Amino acid sequence: MIDPKLQERVDFNRLPRHIAIIMDGNGRWAKKNCLPRVEGHRQGVKAVDRIVTLCRKLDIEALTLYAFSDENWNRPHIEISALMKILDFYLKKELKRMQEENIRFNTIGRIDDLPKDIQKIIRNAQEATRENDGMVLTLALSYGGRQEILDAAKKIAEQVKAGYLGVEEIDSPLFASFLSSHPLPDPDLLIRTSGELRISNFLLYQIAYTELHYTPVLWPDFAENDLLEAIIDYQKRERRFGLIQEQIAKA
Repeated sequence: MIDPKLQERVDFNRLPRHIAIIMDGNGRWAKKNCLPRVEGHRQGVKAVDRIVTLCRKLDIEALTLYAFSDENWNRPHIEISALMKILDFYLKKELKRMQEENIRFNTIGRIDDLPKDIQKIIRNAQEATRENDGMVLTLALSYGGRQEILDAAKKIAEQVKAGYLGVEEIDSPLFASFLSSHPLPDPDLLIRTSGELRISNFLLYQIAYTELHYTPVLWPDFAENDLLEAIIDYQKRERRFGLIQEQIAKA
């Protein structure tokens, strides 16, 4: 239930174009409620539904969710298996909704590391929503920011070695075009739940000027009002991008 007074504080003319979220706290939520860890992940999917729905209503252009890092492969096999089953269920369940709400499904990360059946479902969802031009919903799967930067550097080096690209042509926009997030705009707002104050190897190149919002709320409990609080916090910031106040005012 959205708090009307909270909603009144949101400036709908200055919403972030791209929101990224580190969805943290599923395991701690389960422990707090004396439940198995997998139940925390299941409840986390309900939070995803809530936030996707609200972002679509707000007409947010892009929402990127850190769903599974490349370090998460080190977790117990039984938990990884459960996470893959939940991902399978979510994508199959949400495909119709993404079509109805004009959401384009996207992924970043080393998708080839995922089980073959999950890869097939992902590609099917991407193809089925390819023409949708509303919000872009991106799941970061088997993703690591350092690895993404390394992969981009290797691809550029291959282009230079093959003679297709000159070293003098390499600049920030060109480098960004080799990242798996391309052509998404850089996140305006990054939210991390559960009270941890880390980036955890997420979108390291892209968040150079992103506004960060940390909340102690565990991800399964993260609701619409929590997102509005984050947006209000974002709107209090002055985004300078290296400029001074006078330059911003003049612009």
